Amino acid sequence: MKHRHFIVHKPYGFISQFVSNHKNKKLLGDLHDFPEGTMAIGRLDQDSEGLLLLTTDGKMSELVRSKHVEKEYLAQVDGDISPEAIAQLQQGVDISVNKITYQTLPCQAHKLTAAPGFAERIRKIRDDRHGPTSWVSITVKEGKFRQVRKMTAAVGFPTLRLVRVRIGGILLRDLQPGAVQEAENFSDVLGNT
Repeated sequence: MKHRHFIVHKPYGFISQFVSNHKNKKLLGDLHDFPEGTMAIGRLDQDSEGLLLLTTDGKMSELVRSKHVEKEYLAQVDGDISPEAIAQLQQGVDISVNKITYQTLPCQAHKLTAAPGFAERIRKIRDDRHGPTSWVSITVKEGKFRQVRKMTAAVGFPTLRLVRVRIGGILLRDLQPGAVQEAENFSDVLGNT
């Protein structure tokens, strides 16, 4: 059997699943007619957006989820993130994972000088009158539940919007929300490990 692979821009409000016990949830299957046995590699929560890889190959799923593959996120945070907060993110911070304190591995993090120019989200983030926001790039090799959101909150700058833009060597680029592209394989994932 030839496996199939897909690159998806998961929109805000969708869950990274094909079935749900909740009637009103928007599912990945609503975006495209995927073949039977397709699974999401890793997850993005309902409030997060961006690059999601899907495959019918379980071994490929394990490889991409491993700590050898970088995942880059752009986070819009509440407030003007400080150099001190960036340094804390880079060194690793304590977050809660299953009610146990966990220190994240050192990661790459830097403040963006300008907003990345993503399309407006369906649900508005908030009004400017609530104070400034800033954007930060965070690249991790691990993927604990809601990790990036917990990391920015731990340094005092809660995440307002989160977009995954890279997995290994695969980039979101200008793929529009809800768009699906079939890929020959995910060998690009190995290119940046």
